[in-house]
Amino acid sequence: MEVILLENIKKLGSIGQKVKVKDGYGRNFLIKKNKALLANKKNMEIFKKRKDEITKKNELEKAESQEIAKKLRSLKLEIKKEAMENKQLYGSVSVKEIVNLLNSNNIKISAEKIEIKNQIKSLGTHKVYINLHAEVQSNVDIEIKPIS
Repeated sequence: MEVILLENIKKLGSIGQKVKVKDGYGRNFLIKKNKALLANKKNMEIFKKRKDEITKKNELEKAESQEIAKKLRSLKLEIKKEAMENKQLYGSVSVKEIVNLLNSNNIKISAEKIEIKNQIKSLGTHKVYINLHAEVQSNVDIEIKPIS
């Protein structure tokens, strides 16, 4: 299936690019989430008319993402969890906990944008990666402290 991308998608392409994808990925994800249009004559004409609007919207989202990234870099986040004597946590820090922590700091980020490379299962400082936009990534350090 061929689609026209309506936004930059990591490892796939940029706005306006016509790419070939598997049917399920195209139908169930890209088209459903308004990230792409089916590549046919009608949609090609629609895209050409709306290209400037789509590009401006993308640039605005990118600028907003860069502002959030700037906030994230200056943020010091802290989570208190129960831990054993060897500094291992009872359980691990979840993406949901990180989302709630960011929300409490007035930063609204959805869970699917947060990436934890290695599960956080010990005390100390850990790096969490956040994909804010196809072209804007940031990271934030989260310090895990024991409950006293």
